[in-house]
Amino acid sequence: MVSPLFYYQLALLAIIWLFVMLPLPESKPSLPAPPVPVKPKRKRSPEPKAFEGLTHKPHCVLCEQATGESALAPPVRPDPMPPTNRRPRTVDTSMHFCPHTACDYRGWLGLHNLRANGHPKGGPWRQFSCTSCHGFFPEHHGTIFHGKQAAVELIVRVLACLAEGLGIRATARVFEVDANTVLHWLVEAAEQLRAFSAYFLCALHLEQLQLDELYAVRRDLQAGAISDD
Repeated sequence: MVSPLFYYQLALLAIIWLFVMLPLPESKPSLPAPPVPVKPKRKRSPEPKAFEGLTHKPHCVLCEQATGESALAPPVRPDPMPPTNRRPRTVDTSMHFCPHTACDYRGWLGLHNLRANGHPKGGPWRQFSCTSCHGFFPEHHGTIFHGKQAAVELIVRVLACLAEGLGIRATARVFEVDANTVLHWLVEAAEQLRAFSAYFLCALHLEQLQLDELYAVRRDLQAGAISDD
């Protein structure tokens, strides 16, 4: 009797023979991947671009004349108020102006249209009246002290500490003031400084100048060492 192991070995040899003798199917050659298109480099224009910070409309008349832009006609300065028979005024109002928009004397200094009207409710600030529009306004109108209950000395000391480099929260802890209040005072002071610079430094045509040179020229001009030219 033949062992079953013999049939297993015979079947294994037949499978190996079929595997060796039968031809394998030819594999198709793989197609090359399509080339990736090269993105062309962006060419920069050789023409220089104008600096965006210098393309805004100038604020002063001399700058507009230099750029050739036409400006609106300046407002006509009203005539000064005639003197009255009242007693001479002891409060100087030459550095104040009427802020009311409907007044013809709005924004003009030294036209004798303002009168001091005492201290309302015993407060520290005087009240001014305009004889042209008959309006009233406090003398600290337009400053960072207007509309605040805090003392002027406190606001000045807080701003002085911020100017020296002390942080907002540290300044608030020192003077026992809320940090948001200190931040609000700082923003208002920055707006006042920006308005001051726009009013007093708008007509200066300087290419490059250091601050100490400007002080030296101002000192020599006041001393008479140099002329206005």
